[in-house]
This record gives sequence, structure tokens and C-alpha cells, in this order.
Amino acid sequence: MSNADRQGLITKVVRDSGGATVQQLAELTGASEMTIRRDLDTLAAQGVLERVRGGARSLLLRGEEPPFALRAHEAVDTKRRIAAKVSALIADGESVLLDSGTTCLEVARLLRERPVTVMPLSLQAIQLFGAAPGPATLVVPGGQPRAAEGALTGPLTLASLAALRFDTAVIGCCGLSAIDGLTAYDLDDAAVKKAGIASARRTLVASDGSKLGRTAFAHVGPSTLLHTLVTDDTAPADEVAALVDAGTIVTTA
Repeated sequence: MSNADRQGLITKVVRDSGGATVQQLAELTGASEMTIRRDLDTLAAQGVLERVRGGARSLLLRGEEPPFALRAHEAVDTKRRIAAKVSALIADGESVLLDSGTTCLEVARLLRERPVTVMPLSLQAIQLFGAAPGPATLVVPGGQPRAAEGALTGPLTLASLAALRFDTAVIGCCGLSAIDGLTAYDLDDAAVKKAGIASARRTLVASDGSKLGRTAFAHVGPSTLLHTLVTDDTAPADEVAALVDAGTIVTTA
């Protein structure tokens, strides 16, 4: 088991159960207790969990949005498959608005190697493009980053979106259903997503199947605004069928 896979499993176990001991995690992963302690120290430093005597416990309260550092360890392979499918749907020369979130960050890793113009809406993606200059053209918006999330929001972000027109908006998803449409956990994030959709000729939503059929707090817009949903094979079949009936193209990675 690789370091990334082991730490991803540790993160899931601690989140789902609320906590775990070093011994339990060592037995589960087959790693030594010393290795598990190092993993827990690393994950605690990233804000994924809280280190306690003999193990770790979750920092996540029920109903909270999982923090970016925690989501970054979840379903990594699935997110990369979705990102590859999204990238394949974008043609060279396009102008792309790239939303915040862990799946969109995987899209950024691919688009930075493409001759496209990209305006990312997160500090993580902006840093990614800036750290390894390539054929992609980077456009940086204004705005204020949300704490720990890195997502840009506020009047300056909205003004940046209003001033530009994109071929494609790649939008992350907190919740999506045919009935309630696209939703987000945060009102400011919802406003940015709404403005991003309005500024683009087409909207691609990148989301794993766990987000489908769910409704978050802040409404972004109806599913009829979405051109294509790229998801995985865990997406509920009934929800996929309802979205297709509403006019959304659904592609499985």
C-alpha cells in the first residue's frame, strides 16, 4: 500500500468512526505502528484530523462541509479519472473558468499542460499554474480566499467574472439533483458559481457520484443550466436518469 493510499484509508476510518487508535490502524493497513504515528502526525499537520494520545480523532462535526485538506485525501483515483474526462471535453485554444475544490484541482493539473486560457478560482490552482509554467495562459481573478479552503469569493471575484466571457466553465459540486439543482455549502461560494455559469457558453460539472441526489444549503441554479455532468459509476441511476431527462448530458469516467 502506497503512502497516499494508506493515509487516505486512515483519513476515511477516522472520519467515519470519529477516531481510531494507532494499533487499530496498524492492523487495518498492515503498516508498523511507527509508520502509523508518522502518518497521523502528517495528517494532523495538514488539518485533516486531531492527534490524541494513542491515536487520532476526527475534527469534522456532523453537517459540516469537509475541509479541503480532508477531501484532498478522498477518492483520489476517481477524481483523477473525472478530471481526465473533463480535460478531454475541452479543446485546445478554449478559455476556461475553473472552479475551486479538490476535483477541479485535478483538472488544473491536466490543463496546465494544454494550450488553453484558464482563470482558476482557488489559490491552490493558481499556485499550481504559476509553479510550473507551460503552454496554458493563466488569468488571475481578484477576490478574498475562504479560510482553509482557498476558494476566491467576494465583490472582486464577482467583478472579474462579470468582465469576462468563457468558452467553458468547469464547476465543482457540493450537491446536485434534478429537483433542487446545483447547490453549495456556502452562500458566497454559491454566488461565485452562479456568476461563473452566467459568464460561460457551456457549463461542465465535475462531481463524483456521492454528490448526486444531495442538496446543500445554498442554491446555485437549476440543473437545466448545466450542459454536461462528468461523474463516476457510483452515481445513483435514478438521479442520472432524471438529469438526462432534464437535458443534461451525463458522462461517466
